[in-house]
Amino acid sequence: MTLLNDYRVLDLSSGIPGAYATKVLVDAGADVVLVEPAAGDRLRRWTASGAEPGPEGGALFGYLAAGKRSVVAEPGSPRWAELLAGADLLVESGLLDDAALAAVRATRPDLDVLSITAFGRTGPWAGRPATDFTLQALSGSTGGRGHADRPPVPAGGRLGEWITGSFAAATALALRTGARRRGEGGEHADLSALECLCVAMALYAPLTAGLAGTRALGRTVEIPSIERTQEGWIGFCTVTGQMFRDFLVMIDRADLLDEPSIVDPKRRQGRYREFQQMIEQWTATLPDDAIEELATAFRIPVSPLGTPATVTANAHFRERGVFVKGAGGVLQPRRPYLVDGDAGAGPGPVPAVGAHTAEVSWSRRERRPNPASGRPLADLRIVDLTGFWAGPSATAVLAAFGADVVKVESTGRPDGMRFHSTKPPSVDGWWEWGGVYQGANAGKRGVTLDLSRPEGRTLLDGLLADADVLIENFSPRVLGNFGLTWETLHERFPRLSLVRMPAFGLDGPWRDRTGFAQTMEQASGLSWMTGHPDGPPLVLKGPCDPIAGLHAVIATLGALEHAEGTGSGVHVEVPMVESTLNVGAEPVLEYGAYGAESSRTGTRGPEAAPQGLYPARPRPDTLEEWLALAVVTDEHWAALRQVLGEPEWAAVPELRTAAGRRAAHDALDAHLAAWAADRDAAEAAEALTAAGVPAARVVPPPDVLDNPQIAARGFTEYLDHPVAGTQPLPAMPVRFASRPGPWFDRPAPTLGQHNDEVLGALPGVDPERLAELRALRVIGERPDNL
Repeated sequence: MTLLNDYRVLDLSSGIPGAYATKVLVDAGADVVLVEPAAGDRLRRWTASGAEPGPEGGALFGYLAAGKRSVVAEPGSPRWAELLAGADLLVESGLLDDAALAAVRATRPDLDVLSITAFGRTGPWAGRPATDFTLQALSGSTGGRGHADRPPVPAGGRLGEWITGSFAAATALALRTGARRRGEGGEHADLSALECLCVAMALYAPLTAGLAGTRALGRTVEIPSIERTQEGWIGFCTVTGQMFRDFLVMIDRADLLDEPSIVDPKRRQGRYREFQQMIEQWTATLPDDAIEELATAFRIPVSPLGTPATVTANAHFRERGVFVKGAGGVLQPRRPYLVDGDAGAGPGPVPAVGAHTAEVSWSRRERRPNPASGRPLADLRIVDLTGFWAGPSATAVLAAFGADVVKVESTGRPDGMRFHSTKPPSVDGWWEWGGVYQGANAGKRGVTLDLSRPEGRTLLDGLLADADVLIENFSPRVLGNFGLTWETLHERFPRLSLVRMPAFGLDGPWRDRTGFAQTMEQASGLSWMTGHPDGPPLVLKGPCDPIAGLHAVIATLGALEHAEGTGSGVHVEVPMVESTLNVGAEPVLEYGAYGAESSRTGTRGPEAAPQGLYPARPRPDTLEEWLALAVVTDEHWAALRQVLGEPEWAAVPELRTAAGRRAAHDALDAHLAAWAADRDAAEAAEALTAAGVPAARVVPPPDVLDNPQIAARGFTEYLDHPVAGTQPLPAMPVRFASRPGPWFDRPAPTLGQHNDEVLGALPGVDPERLAELRALRVIGERPDNL
């Protein structure tokens, strides 16, 4: 099923973020043309394992470029001008300088342009050297992960680049929706990779710190998490208190149910090693399938640990047809969403360099230039039944882009993320003090409805009558229990689209399993890629929630275009795990194509050498200080030597090549650690980046908004919450040329805050009726039993 009708995209980007963004657009039906130099995109020559790429490129390039067309053209050439005249969107990653970009916009004032760069095209850090490794350090991701007695570790698989590409695709489709509905274009969207990571990989730590009144949020490792078994490793996740209590019963440690230092997740860290031994005394005696069966019976999220060699053989993925054959017959994840049961046409051919130079002939596009008239989704109405982080992160993006999002909770079952609070239950209204809840629900209006009652379902019907989309992320059986099947909804509201975000899908062996971000990280192989080589795999601490949310935005906007073309709503299924598999595909592709089984490498990576974290001079106000450094090119190495003062040990001829530096990595680490030890990490990073070397201080998660680039771009927004007061919010990682103002116009709603405003506007719901509904506990403003 093709979702996007006649959407033309010119891809001038380089690297994973732009390539993944345009792959996502191809999957939805866009016509994407790669504009390459005669030698081809450098990504064609890349393999993480060092294997020889095929004639059209390596496995990663094949995954990202399938279905695209390739044209050899230089920006500014006549062929470039022809392509530019017919495009709807230009995606670029800084290859155009400011003057060239201004010329493009002057030539095509109605063309939408999406820029993807490390820090954004404006601000004091624009053009600063960076890699995914150093951006993760700046974003607070690295600084919050790993055991306190070892160096912190980044998320594996260059995940930040895939997250940036996901944000870029969601932004592109928001631009597409707005332009199509209004018949105009001409927006410039300036996307910052650093800001993408600050939103998706730092768990709203600055907001949480503000709510908690402390910035002393050190590194933690979840427990239970990934534990040894009789056969290897298995992953657990106990997000709620009930799940943890059930876990204790399952491992035959009910004696710990009344032990506060174990039950309290904050105090549990102090007994980490001791408690882990208790867990493994049980898990190490059992095979994986027995543990899976027991945990599933207890409704504890569980997954065997996926590896590059085993993920494609997972029985659930196989039954659902999640992996399909791509270039050279290598298995790759399919498009991570289904529309009316259709997962799309599958991967197209991989283009040779310039294969379509003479073939592409687009007619000229002419649209009204975009005035500074508002946000692209301003006329979209969303009813939001989601909870925790994945679903709310999707509707937060839709709200930021202008949709009217009404969040529906109940007093009996509020959003579970409310209870991850910075205040104890002794504080009245403590459920309003959660950092992730507030961060992921900004921009929405909130109501409460008891959907188990006919009165609640009648009110929901009133909301759905004027809505474009109903979105939910319950476990699959819940919506049906409310009588809200797709068939009944479609019959009563034929123009309404239903977007569902189950953990593992609406069918298959794992259909009814509970799953959270950590479970997706474990099942997909991302955890296998994260951690020290001699240590256990680690969960990534949540980024797979917003990854799922971004893909839900992508699926929603693509499906809406199809629905509007037919006049009939559609049923969209966006399994969390399939979004994770798409962004974690590279190790699976490398194994399938070359037999190379990647694993965790700590702070090292496949591209840069040396790359690492080096302990720096302590500060009075921090627990630890680390300098992140990544030498990708020979030019970086020459610049690093100059900053170091041309020491004798760095003059060895073998170190002039990447292979030589990789072979000497241990020795280089020792020299760099000695150099960094008596230096301030931020000052050292400034000296290195000024010389052109990617480097960064490893920023503690609460401090990620405290840098001049964030301030210059207005990324931090301050929203006045009626209970918690004014707090800093990491907002949207993109600036629109037509919209210098904030993205969010309201804070996250308190429980039932807009009952009167929203429900009172429905036909037949007057103040007397609202009072009756409150008396019946169909609606309310406080959780039940508190």
